[in-house]
Amino acid sequence: MVVVAILAAGRGTRMKSNLPKVLHSLGGKSLVERVIETVQPLSPSRQMVIVGYQAEEVKAAILAIPDLEFVEQSVQLGTGHAIQQLLPYLEGYSGDLLILNGDVPLLRTETLQNLLQIHQEKQNAATILTAYLSNPKGYGRVFCDAHSIVQQIVEEKDCTPAQRQNCCINAGVYCFRWQELAKVLPHLQANNAQREYYLTDAVTQVSPVMAVNVEDYQEILGINDRLQLASAYEILQRRIKEKWMVAGVTIIDPASTTIDDTVELQPDVIIEPQTHLRGNTVIKTGSRIGPGSLIENSQIGENVTVMYSVVTDSIVQVGSRIGPYAHLRGHTEVGSKCRVGNFVELKNTKLGEHTNVAHLSYLGDSTTGKQVNIGAGTITANYDGVKKHQTKIGDRTKTGSNSVLVAPITLGNDVYVAAGSTITEDVPDGCLVIARQRQVVKPEWQQKGTGE
Repeated sequence: MVVVAILAAGRGTRMKSNLPKVLHSLGGKSLVERVIETVQPLSPSRQMVIVGYQAEEVKAAILAIPDLEFVEQSVQLGTGHAIQQLLPYLEGYSGDLLILNGDVPLLRTETLQNLLQIHQEKQNAATILTAYLSNPKGYGRVFCDAHSIVQQIVEEKDCTPAQRQNCCINAGVYCFRWQELAKVLPHLQANNAQREYYLTDAVTQVSPVMAVNVEDYQEILGINDRLQLASAYEILQRRIKEKWMVAGVTIIDPASTTIDDTVELQPDVIIEPQTHLRGNTVIKTGSRIGPGSLIENSQIGENVTVMYSVVTDSIVQVGSRIGPYAHLRGHTEVGSKCRVGNFVELKNTKLGEHTNVAHLSYLGDSTTGKQVNIGAGTITANYDGVKKHQTKIGDRTKTGSNSVLVAPITLGNDVYVAAGSTITEDVPDGCLVIARQRQVVKPEWQQKGTGE
């Protein structure tokens, strides 16, 4: 049995932000949200988030995550003080306590599983995660014997010059036998340069304590400023792109491509340079995305191409072609084998299969049937200044260039709209509709107009 405690009370002054540090975004998720997701596969009996600075904002940001408990640390006096706040909540508890930091978002679940397994198999009073860094500046140092039993932990600010030469650092991840920890928590002292209560002092007061070294030191990198946030994003992106390339996705230029870890890709997808995939996006096999495209919270079917375009909150069915320079948004659905071409915007629109909107058009709040052809410059005038209205276009209907369809309006099947028409009334099936003034030609106009 394990209870998880996540430290999320600090302000993070080096972020230079009014936003609590743990709520800063990394790849579409907050730092603390990533930590919480990492522990979910461990099936903890309780998940406790210790909040302090802007506590209500932190709570509100992660309230939708089930089974979280919030513990208030009204005054932030160090990590030991934070865990002291758990004493009344865990009274009588006899299992283990896993302690994580809300600003260390790159930990893998497998690392925590290994830590827990060693802790329980060895029946340690405490087990801590450590790493060897070539440049350990900023981290507390861990001193162990030959059997990885911890002898001493010293915060960097309290280290002597000789102690600073030790490259084994404390990762700030601890697993305690709670009953052992609960005995020493009330007796922690703030005898250090920061006048804070360190959890590391509790480590030295229980026995035995073992150090478990993490294989990839990048997992334990904390976020204290924007530079570290950017470095963490690079690490996260490398992990994500390596995962998909191993799974059969071609990424032409990984350095210019970003992919959220919520995105799902199928084998034989090709991602061209300068492409960015965000949110809950799924791209199916055979599709080619980019170059220069943004896909966010969208479903892309098999064998689709999207070039130099933006697709958000939309669906594109099998075999369709999008772009260049198209914009799909607001719950648009493009049917199979459609073409949405140059400088076309679709908003809250559904296109039937084999429909073409080739260039320079805007369709908003619209539905088309099958095999529709939308001429260049066709616009649905869907907004009357107060409300949005629907346009419905039937199967095999064609609009001429520079047509305006003033919603609400319905065009039937097999309708032809003459170029330059402004349509304000419904049109029955099979009609040609012309809604423009008759052309008038006045000969010798230039001479009369100039007085010659």
